[in-house]
Amino acid sequence: MADRGVDLSALPKEVRDQLAELDLELSEGDITQKGYEKKKAKLLASYIQHLPNVDLSLPDVQLSPGHSADPSPSPEAPGPSTSSASRHHRAHRSGGARDERYRSDIHTEAVQAALAKHKEEKMALPMPTKRRSAFVQSPIDTCTPPDTSSASEDEGSLRRKAALSAVLAQSLQSPDYWINRSVQSSSTSSSASSTLSHGEPKTQPQPQITPAASLLADVLAHTRIENSVPPDVTSSTPQERGSRVDLPPAVRGMSRGQSRSSMLDTADGVPVNSRVSTKIQQLLNTLKRPKRPPLSEFFVDDSEEIVEVPQPDPNTPKPEGRQIIPVKGEPLGVVSNWPPALQAALARWGATQAKSPALTALDITGKPLYTLTYGKLWSRSLKLAYTLLNKLGTKTEPVLQPGDRVALVYPNSDPGMFWVAFYGCLLAEVIPVPIEVPLSRQDAGSQQIGFLLGSCGVSLALTSEVCLKGLPKTPNGEIIQFKGWPRMKWVVTDTKYLTKPSKDWQPHIPTANTDTAYIEYKASKEGTVMGVAVSKISMLTHCQALSQACNYCEGETLVNVLDCKKDMGMWHGVLTSHGLKPEVICPCATSPEALTVAIRRYHISPLPARAILSMGGLSHGVIRVNTEDKNSALTVQDVGHIMPGALMCIVKPDGPPQLCKTDEIGEIVINSRAGGTMYYGLPGVTKNTFEVIPVNQAGAPIGEIPFSRTGLLGFVGPGSLVFVVGKIEGLLMVSGRRHNADDLVATALAVEPVKTVYRGRIAVFSVTVFYDERIVIVAEQRPDASEEDSFQWMSRVLQAIDSIHQVGLYCLALVPANTLPKTPLGGIHICETKQNFLEGNLHPCNILMCPHTCVTNLPKPRQKQPVDVGPASMLVGNLVAGKRIAQATGRELGVVEDQDLIRKVLFFLSEALQWRAQTDPDHVLYVLLNAKGVAVCTATCAQLHKRAEKITATLMERGGLNTGDNVVLLYPPGIDLIAAFYGCLYAGVIPVTVRPPHPQNLAATLPTVRMIIDVSKAACILTTQPLMRILRSREAAASVNVKTWPTIIDTDDLPRKRPPHIYKPPTAEMLAYLDFSVSTTGMLTGVKMSHAAVSTLCRSIKLQCELYSSRQIAICLDPYCGLGFVLWCLSSVYSGHQSILIPPLELESSLPVWLSTLSQYKIRDTFCSYSVMELCTKGLGTQTEMLKARGLNLSCVRSCVVIAEERPRLALTQSFSKLFKDLGLSPRAVSTAFGSRVNLAICLQGTAGPDPSTVYVDMKSLRHDRVRLVERGAPQSLPLMESGTILPGVRVIIVNPETRGPLGDSHLGEIWVNSPHSASGYYTIYGEESLQADHFNTRLSFGEPHTLWARTGYLGFIKRTELLDASGDRHDALFVVGSLDETLELRGLRYHPIDIETSVSRAHRSIAESAVFTWTNLLVVVAELSGSEQEALDLVPLVTNVVLEEHHLIVGVVVIVDPGVIPINSRGEKQRMHLRDSFLADQLDPIYVAYNM
Repeated sequence: MADRGVDLSALPKEVRDQLAELDLELSEGDITQKGYEKKKAKLLASYIQHLPNVDLSLPDVQLSPGHSADPSPSPEAPGPSTSSASRHHRAHRSGGARDERYRSDIHTEAVQAALAKHKEEKMALPMPTKRRSAFVQSPIDTCTPPDTSSASEDEGSLRRKAALSAVLAQSLQSPDYWINRSVQSSSTSSSASSTLSHGEPKTQPQPQITPAASLLADVLAHTRIENSVPPDVTSSTPQERGSRVDLPPAVRGMSRGQSRSSMLDTADGVPVNSRVSTKIQQLLNTLKRPKRPPLSEFFVDDSEEIVEVPQPDPNTPKPEGRQIIPVKGEPLGVVSNWPPALQAALARWGATQAKSPALTALDITGKPLYTLTYGKLWSRSLKLAYTLLNKLGTKTEPVLQPGDRVALVYPNSDPGMFWVAFYGCLLAEVIPVPIEVPLSRQDAGSQQIGFLLGSCGVSLALTSEVCLKGLPKTPNGEIIQFKGWPRMKWVVTDTKYLTKPSKDWQPHIPTANTDTAYIEYKASKEGTVMGVAVSKISMLTHCQALSQACNYCEGETLVNVLDCKKDMGMWHGVLTSHGLKPEVICPCATSPEALTVAIRRYHISPLPARAILSMGGLSHGVIRVNTEDKNSALTVQDVGHIMPGALMCIVKPDGPPQLCKTDEIGEIVINSRAGGTMYYGLPGVTKNTFEVIPVNQAGAPIGEIPFSRTGLLGFVGPGSLVFVVGKIEGLLMVSGRRHNADDLVATALAVEPVKTVYRGRIAVFSVTVFYDERIVIVAEQRPDASEEDSFQWMSRVLQAIDSIHQVGLYCLALVPANTLPKTPLGGIHICETKQNFLEGNLHPCNILMCPHTCVTNLPKPRQKQPVDVGPASMLVGNLVAGKRIAQATGRELGVVEDQDLIRKVLFFLSEALQWRAQTDPDHVLYVLLNAKGVAVCTATCAQLHKRAEKITATLMERGGLNTGDNVVLLYPPGIDLIAAFYGCLYAGVIPVTVRPPHPQNLAATLPTVRMIIDVSKAACILTTQPLMRILRSREAAASVNVKTWPTIIDTDDLPRKRPPHIYKPPTAEMLAYLDFSVSTTGMLTGVKMSHAAVSTLCRSIKLQCELYSSRQIAICLDPYCGLGFVLWCLSSVYSGHQSILIPPLELESSLPVWLSTLSQYKIRDTFCSYSVMELCTKGLGTQTEMLKARGLNLSCVRSCVVIAEERPRLALTQSFSKLFKDLGLSPRAVSTAFGSRVNLAICLQGTAGPDPSTVYVDMKSLRHDRVRLVERGAPQSLPLMESGTILPGVRVIIVNPETRGPLGDSHLGEIWVNSPHSASGYYTIYGEESLQADHFNTRLSFGEPHTLWARTGYLGFIKRTELLDASGDRHDALFVVGSLDETLELRGLRYHPIDIETSVSRAHRSIAESAVFTWTNLLVVVAELSGSEQEALDLVPLVTNVVLEEHHLIVGVVVIVDPGVIPINSRGEKQRMHLRDSFLADQLDPIYVAYNM
């Protein structure tokens, strides 16, 4: 505390206390440098008026972290006294030193210069968008700083911080100086309101220009985007997942070749640029900047294995010196009266100097708490030894035997009790294992300490009474079982509980030998805790070596501010009992394995040696004196000479222990009698650490002496001085270069953290992502830090580390104050922090990911080769290779058995209904169930026919319709819809079924209805009374023009009239109905279905599923389009079977209704959608026992077919089968169907075909449009299930979409189909003939030029299996991979969104659903968060990691939203394009949007 010009010892005590408090505040970042000087000046003002020119700033002392320096002796400390004892003063701080590196800090000027350079480059980052509630800042009072008795910070970083803040204050005119300097000319229009939740009012007045605004202004100066502030959309409620809706599509028709971006340019007539968020544009601008390292494209994804290491750079500095020669310490002196063992030394001092003080403990204000004399220390230790051996247990069965291990659990504030326990154990010849006091059951690292205790066989713990009272207890007062700990017996060692030894008892004090004396714990980089065993002879030799090296003699005082239970604090305090002079700073290097490695001898060379090294050289492991760039220099001080009696050399840290060259950094290995002997109970690890024999360049061992690895990285300088530059456990290997975690912490701390970082608490570690280590920095954020300050600090740290260390950061996260896991001494528990980061339990409040900057080992983007090989050559090539053409055919449609049926039914469903009404009028065709499973409506053949006739009569009367007009049917799922459909056929008009709007969500659902009505040019709408009221309501008028609806007819109460005649179409090629559907890419397409196609399709389904009039099937599907509509409305009338109809909406009020219907009616065949299956899996999965008890039995179900137009969702169907297996569901029952717009039903698993087969394909090959079949469980494998047996009358061929030539077996291509039930064409208002020809009537370029094919737009492949079909031939299985329109073209490869989404959903338990899309080559991932909002930011790194690892893609934007935001259509398919449009129009109200740099 000594200040220039002021004699502090002359100041009153309270002033000195206040000054000490101020110093502490500054060192912890709780006060700025300016505030510190102001307060200090005020305090000292009255004492220094008479002193001219006093400088009140911090003295320009460069403290080195990691050693004990107490610049002023406490007032009570006497000088070296003549008494033959030494007194110990214990300061109030006790943090294990951050690292044993003794050097000046990375120059703060360097950091500032680097930031200024970046400022000139005008780098600006888009600030993340955060909903205000996403992180509720904890109030200050809940963030009380931790109890100062366990320091909240590592000493090293505290010291660094104090020195850095001082220099920082001098080098910056004002905190905002650097950022405001270049923005005087920028406009203030882009204030950072976009960083708030959309359009939320600001609560405090904003300054004229904010730091984040100026960052944005830099970019906006170039981009000139109009709406920089997103519109206020907080009022739009997120759409409920419950209301399944088809949202209005963006586009009405698009040729398959068109690029997605050109399609969006005209979307809704709005130029796209106006609705791109400013932020995305900013992100693109930042990504256009060249990366720091040139993209080292060192492998191609085509290769089987990805090469993991980039080719070495020829300019890399290499070591050039000669091989190092081992360095020898001075010989250990021979002292005549040296005690034979440490216990003997204690006995001697206890007898001869009983009154001399051995230890004085001070409280946090520096007042003495108690003094322990050598006499008391000896007598108490003796008592404890006697008690341990004789008073625990009985004479015949003592609890402890010599050599047993005992845990010592004492707080740092009570060194006296610890000393007594330690020496008591030595005297009793049991082995002490000092550990930290556990504070809670879930302490950070508690499990690892438990592992140590278990491996050492510890079952007894010694502690003090005060400490025991403070341990966490169970409700009945017992000490809780700590996580991972063995069962412990607790023994209190306070004097009143000890027994005085009997007169004839003397402790056994043997001469020091190689038996273990004590075990010190050590945590590795991975977080595992090991016990380093120190032998009795090592302990004694170490004390002798320290006394010789430090020139200790009796009567000196040692001030110990270290942890007295381990490492330096224990050796200098507990063991040697002699002291350092207060005015010297003698750094030393230590490690748990080798004890003290080197120490500076202040009595020999008081001045430190310094080396100014190039950081670039250090990162390559070589020593280069820094000459060019002073910004990236590192100054290191020596740690003195090697210990007496030791031998040291430097070896390569990885691989065999090869000796380094003189200019190479390596690991220090040491041979000494004064080191640890082994990791207790771990012989394998011991051999690699304690028995290392260095080898020369040729690989030959240099001798037979074993060395111990110290875990320290360093080199030997001139005069055999040892320099330490870091620890192995702080080493981060990134792209073959080494970086030191402590250097990165120092750089981050130099970036003015006062406003942002809480008490300088910063953790740095690396995680392995995509074949390399990636650096992550996590810091605690001050409770009062603003979003802008935090973001500004983060972006400046990025720039500083990029400039100084030439390495990119992968992730920078800020967490709320006091939330990082603490080590027992208050530092940050790095391993636990890393674990939390990887598991998504860190809960950051701010995060910045920079994968674009630091991931430089991505495979080269694929260049598509021009197709020189024609389709004919490919065909011949396949034949030569023995591969057949990939095609498959369903069985023959055959002849119709019933002659009556031929006449009546072959082509017209309307006639089929009339015929059934005549021949079997009372046969029940349809039963409609409600949520309770009760039949609310049934329809026999006659009833359905009569109801259809009434509708026909009304249409003819009131509709004013002509034959062939389109009529929209707007009904809820039910029998009314079926009657209206046949009513239209009887009247000769074309029905168009449309899903009714959702009454609670008209704004989202009514425009789709309106669009279909407009596109189909409907002349009339048939509907129910309630829906008619909705269409004309005021709410509807807010979304669409209700005055221009066509004629609306409600069919609820119709007069009993028959039409004069029933229309019969002249040919079967006439249109029967229009099928409108919104695809997942947001396209609305209507296809035309002819009478011939309808009847052939019904016949095909009848044959495949063996449907007869005696059969019952259950349908739980939406009846508005595709195969769902065919099964609901058409199939029963054709085949005569009974359909039990369950509207999917009913499941939302009663989940089991579908399954209980199957059980109650003993249904053999049922059809459902994926959304129904998902509802049952999620909602009923846990209730199978209850359903079983209610008598639910599914053993009757023979086939349960999922109707879909997508790749089968294998995971969902498998989990459904497994969950309901207990209810009797056969695992073979569940299968899928496949249809598309051009052909509504291509595959359908029937009764006759073999079971659907599953194959595993390689995902990497799939991206290259190739199929490579692999074994189950292979890495990067994707399971695909066959989409069902191909329907009768259908032919399928796999075609190359570019050349239009047929492909071979197991090749990926577009699925083309030839079938009598394909649709006749698109129904569009543009009448685009080119699209019709391309999609419906297209020909192969080679092979079968005359056959007309329809293009499904889906990619897939055909594989011939070993199974046999009904006819006895080998079965050809069709595997659907995904829609061509939906694929994402990124880096020249083709990705299917579902694959990326599957990976994302697996990344964290709180991701309920996810969707991906691209925007200007950026991959955007939207994830729904099902957990609490504080988990939102945990998802960002996990999503980025998993997509990078599994798909080799960098995510550009991660959007976290509420559940139910991702729009899903009635078939359970994600509407990704609507999601994209909503995102770009800022309408999602996201919880958090992260823009990855």
